[in-house]
Amino acid sequence: MRLDLLPARSGSAAENMATDFLLLQRYPEKENARFRHYSWHRPAFTFGYGQPLEFVRAQLPANETVELCRRPTGGGVVDHRNDWTYSLVIPSEHKLCEARATESYRLVHDCIAEAFRALSQPALLKEPEPTLAIDTAGCEPGVCFTKAEVYDVVHPRTGTKIAGAAQKRSKQGMLFQGSIARSAVSPSLDWDAFEQQLTAKLGAALHAVPTVVPWPEISEEELTALTDQYSTEEWNAYR
Repeated sequence: MRLDLLPARSGSAAENMATDFLLLQRYPEKENARFRHYSWHRPAFTFGYGQPLEFVRAQLPANETVELCRRPTGGGVVDHRNDWTYSLVIPSEHKLCEARATESYRLVHDCIAEAFRALSQPALLKEPEPTLAIDTAGCEPGVCFTKAEVYDVVHPRTGTKIAGAAQKRSKQGMLFQGSIARSAVSPSLDWDAFEQQLTAKLGAALHAVPTVVPWPEISEEELTALTDQYSTEEWNAYR
């Protein structure tokens, strides 16, 4: 299996969420895992599929215009104004898609922590308390980065949350949408080197060969239609 490394792109909040969903549902080479890092045209927040819009709006900055979009994945409210955003899709045939959500969450975040440590950036996973039963992983349905949840990436000395994510599973596989707080790591961190470390470690963990590939032939008409849907008040208000 390959881990297809897609070109970096920048988009609106709705376009980024639509693109991630189509990379799960419509990727031409369905047998390959796929990874992309992307950025945002304008200041943006996203929020979990099951969150009420009224709660989300109360978390937004009062004096700044931001884009807002409901994600196809779960989790909490995420501020993308100063983060390093990525998505990872794992095909349904991979054994990790049969594992519990906590296991896939732990595996991906362990790769992130290892990538940071390889660049002399302290990072580890927040482990569960000995008596805590773990059924889910990732952000609570609140605001991400206000506190670390089990298997989030944190700074070992301060406990500051560095990375969180949310997941969605379908018949086509698993979509993993992740956010890394730039403010939680060294300002001098080489992000290109981090991406190289991360994709190498993900490839090893997934038993997939990281391979740089061109952007896939996904229907632009379908992407436009889904972006338009994700841009509507009806989508953001849906619950």
